Amino acid sequence: MAFKSLRPIIWTEDLQKTIKFYKKLGFKIQDQNEDLIWSTLKKDNVEILIANPNESADFERPKFTGSLYFTVDNVDELWDLVKSDCEVVYEIETFEWDMREFAIYDNNGYVLQFGEEVEIEYDLED
Repeated sequence: MAFKSLRPIIWTEDLQKTIKFYKKLGFKIQDQNEDLIWSTLKKDNVEILIANPNESADFERPKFTGSLYFTVDNVDELWDLVKSDCEVVYEIETFEWDMREFAIYDNNGYVLQFGEEVEIEYDLED
């Protein structure tokens, strides 16, 4: 049995504002249903579904106890694009686990992390 994809569904109270936010990251609308108030956004091989919560849902505000981690191919370019327009969780940094990454909040308060694998040269003489 193979898993074929993961498409998170995030709830929002303002679908159009959330679409606008993700379009700044380069996502495009793949599908949308204005009657049911949801949209599928896609960039390259990544899909995110955004939706207004169901009427039966216990929804006071967006909440998520983790983050969405995106692996990208030019994290510095993306950082330069978004750093002045977004609330920053942590600024771009290269970590000892060979990832260069940063994190921001989206317009709903969800944490989005973006990382690129890098090679770190270690000085073996120390």
